[in-house]
Amino acid sequence: MNIAVLSTNKNLYSTKRLVEAVQSRGHHCVVIDHSKCYVGIQQGKPTIHYKGQDLSHIDAIIPRIGSSLTFYGSAIVRQFEVMGVVSANPSQAITRSRDKLRCMQILSGAGLGLPITGFARSVSDVDDLISMVGGAPLVIKLLEGTQGIGVVLAETKKAASSVIEAFYGLGNNILIQEYIKEAKGTDIRAFVVDGKVVGAMKRTAKEGEFRSNLHRGGSAEIVKLTRAEKQTAVSAAKAMGLTVAGVDMLPSARGPLILEVNSSPGLEGIETATGKDIASEIVKYLEGQYAITQAARAVNTKRKVKKESKL
Repeated sequence: MNIAVLSTNKNLYSTKRLVEAVQSRGHHCVVIDHSKCYVGIQQGKPTIHYKGQDLSHIDAIIPRIGSSLTFYGSAIVRQFEVMGVVSANPSQAITRSRDKLRCMQILSGAGLGLPITGFARSVSDVDDLISMVGGAPLVIKLLEGTQGIGVVLAETKKAASSVIEAFYGLGNNILIQEYIKEAKGTDIRAFVVDGKVVGAMKRTAKEGEFRSNLHRGGSAEIVKLTRAEKQTAVSAAKAMGLTVAGVDMLPSARGPLILEVNSSPGLEGIETATGKDIASEIVKYLEGQYAITQAARAVNTKRKVKKESKL
């Protein structure tokens, strides 16, 4: 197979590991900067070019789409899909997962556990919004934030009101969530591939910090998930339409609560903590999907030939 890793930085750990995994399983791999791809749209002949080269020879892709390139990156993935190329994650699911509000709404509709979350636009609604999520302390999140950036813990109602009004004043869209005290600065990242949890780690915030993101100085260790945590992670990925997903959960008195479902989860933290070859699990999924696609194409070709022979 010819497999392309869509990434803007070939030196990132996740990108390099995926290339290694593809090659170790006997396939050809190329890293393509999706921000530099361009498409041709015409009847019956969709195309993608990269640095003047036609990419019609690509059999499968592994999207690693950064949040700042969600729109363009998803459009490139969608073009590959139109061309019949197998993708580790569907373009629509990538777009859906990047919208934190939409993600929460979808998970809520699926009946999955979530921190109580509020969303509003007017300063006049702040007091009721704070009450809605159980009062202070509470967590305030920028909708566009990633890796813990734009996440604030407000210890008091006064502080919460001030931060919310400041964000509104700057024209930012935010979510307000209840603070889960019993989590004690820890969360769980479950890595899901093709409906199965292939690795999980517990992340702990550094002293004096409530965000457990590894980019914020948190630490990680392997963890054995409960049945409820496994089921929640798998159900969350399914609800979002993601085949490859990092599902972040908080332990709570009422069971696991989903914080986020990531369509391009990093591999370094999870592989280091668990010692597992997560990258190869993604490649194995692509192999299976490619085989199914090829078999379907063979059947369709056979039917077409048979139909034409009768004419």
